Amino acid sequence: MKAKELTDTTFKETIQSGVTLVDFWAPWCGPCKFQIPILEEVADAIGDRAAVSKLNVDEHTGSAAEYGVRSIPTLILFKNGQIVQQMVGIQQKDQLIQAIESAL
Repeated sequence: MKAKELTDTTFKETIQSGVTLVDFWAPWCGPCKFQIPILEEVADAIGDRAAVSKLNVDEHTGSAAEYGVRSIPTLILFKNGQIVQQMVGIQQKDQLIQAIESAL
């Protein structure tokens, strides 16, 4: 299962219901390139119990600015539109799955 690509337009709607993990990333970011395959593995493991998404901060600056994203990769876990956890830097699969399962 692939992580859903978000835009500034779809961001708010996506995080409003249920649990959503959002990876703020950019194509030029080295650590982001390592995070994306991990994110895809998390999406496979979680299935439809939670949404796993990513937002390109170069193309969609509004949402990144609204949540104060200054370093990438930054991963923010939302539950019903509220921030549950924010992580900066590469995160491992087990840690992300555990965070999502705690929020469910």
